[in-house]
Amino acid sequence: YYITVMNEPYTQPAMPEGAEEGILRGLYKLRSARDPGAAPRIHLFGSGSILNEVLRAQSILAERFRVAADVWSAPSYQQLRRDALIADRWNRLHPSSKPRKSHFEKQMEADPRPIVAASDYMKIVPEQVARWAPMGLTALGTDGFGRSEAREELRRFFEVDAENIVITALHVLAGRGEVKVDQVEAAIEE
Repeated sequence: YYITVMNEPYTQPAMPEGAEEGILRGLYKLRSARDPGAAPRIHLFGSGSILNEVLRAQSILAERFRVAADVWSAPSYQQLRRDALIADRWNRLHPSSKPRKSHFEKQMEADPRPIVAASDYMKIVPEQVARWAPMGLTALGTDGFGRSEAREELRRFFEVDAENIVITALHVLAGRGEVKVDQVEAAIEE
């Protein structure tokens, strides 16, 4: 068992139906995009209190930029990495057998999209699973030392607030030719 205690009071969302296995394995879809058939599409990952910023980013992307984003809760990147390494090892030692896939790989193969993963921890925490992300993973985190008067300013300083998650998502999609660069510039200006 593990428990993480944060110093930010917020209402815990209800557990989505069927999320039990994903919670135990380190990743589950918390909220699908409002219009799952829309394009462009991206996955947003978050955990703990930063998940609220990710949910806010999902709304901004849909309302302002017509980008469909699925929100995933990642309660344990360490568990995802451990599982992926176990699958890699099994595949390496059983080359003639059907390859195994980790929980993370199975979740992403159904809808391979680029990932923006925001964390209250250092970027290296979500980067633990980047090599298994089929369309790439861009991590946002709190590397370094931040000085601020309030939580909002600290998140802005580290670029892990909803607005910076939006900018990063648009930048990733622009790099893939799925949105225009002027949309990224508009988001930065806004």
